[in-house]
Amino acid sequence: MAADRMAKCQFCGVESATISSVLGCCAACLRARPEAREAGARAHALSRRAFGFPVAPPRSEGGIECKLCQNECVLADCERGFCVVRRSEAGRLAGPSADAAHVSWYYDPLPTNCVASWVCPAETDAGYPQFTHCRGPEYGCKNLAVFYHACSFDCLFCQNWHYRLEAKSERTRTAQELAQAVDPRTSCICYFGGDPTPQLPHALRASRLALETNKGRILRICWETNGCMNPALLDEMVELSIISGGCVKFDLKAWNEGIHLALTGVSNRRTLDNFRRAARRFSERPDPPLLVASTLLVPGYVDEEEVSEIARFIASLGAEIPYSLLGFHPDFYMHDLPTTSRRHAERCIAAAQSAGLRNVRIGNPHVLGPDY
Repeated sequence: MAADRMAKCQFCGVESATISSVLGCCAACLRARPEAREAGARAHALSRRAFGFPVAPPRSEGGIECKLCQNECVLADCERGFCVVRRSEAGRLAGPSADAAHVSWYYDPLPTNCVASWVCPAETDAGYPQFTHCRGPEYGCKNLAVFYHACSFDCLFCQNWHYRLEAKSERTRTAQELAQAVDPRTSCICYFGGDPTPQLPHALRASRLALETNKGRILRICWETNGCMNPALLDEMVELSIISGGCVKFDLKAWNEGIHLALTGVSNRRTLDNFRRAARRFSERPDPPLLVASTLLVPGYVDEEEVSEIARFIASLGAEIPYSLLGFHPDFYMHDLPTTSRRHAERCIAAAQSAGLRNVRIGNPHVLGPDY
């Protein structure tokens, strides 16, 4: 078992079962030592080269700029962006558009394992009767789960890493096809992945088409995202969720930038700025809550110190904003870490509540492992 192994931090020499071998350093060194960030950079170079992806966001002189997300790649002719699906061809941006994207979808019977399930109209009486069919779970209804095969991050613990196998595919689906997948029993659409960010124009068009076609009935538009999109696109996402009774679920992966870079390969600055931006509209429709935050409790890296800082930030914007803490299970390049222990989760719950949040929970208690 992963918890039985021990690894040593290459910088301070501490040994622990919660030091990832691909990083080779502990959280304390990632927070305090600039040189520890190089360990993260090496890990991400390894994970991206394995799939033929750019190691870092391209910055080609004289290239074409992409402004969809914080990476703001500058692409030479025939060069792919960090998300891989965006590229430059003959002096223009090519790849996914408002009408075509690398995407798949399926129906998920309600109630489902949504990150926001305990405040969601699909499972509670939140938003009744305007945004939900009944008080309590919407049995007999379903969610249209829309998976985008691209991402603007490079999370070493990604549990949906298989999207990388489709990122360079030429197969695309139109926004019209997606909108037509909404049937009479569909009461919500949830965009996730990967992440919807690199292909947001497609998701936005599909959402508008679906809402127009299904005018006068319940159809919530929801998002699960790392939050690093262009702020103007975030505003469009928020507006669609407000009017439809949906929510925007931000995955706040870490607070310390050194830890965030090590885990995801990307800074968290745009994510935090965008969360702050979305929170300004929380009071416009608090029921059901417009904005929900979540954090994956990665053993050894996302501890109560990280959670406390994230929770303090959220509470400064609104103590009622729901916050879901998620148990980690080993996957992708962090396959050698243990699952989140119950003690770890309980300490993080206490830290979030002490920081001033009133609506905190463990989103998936069934995955929690034994103490280590």
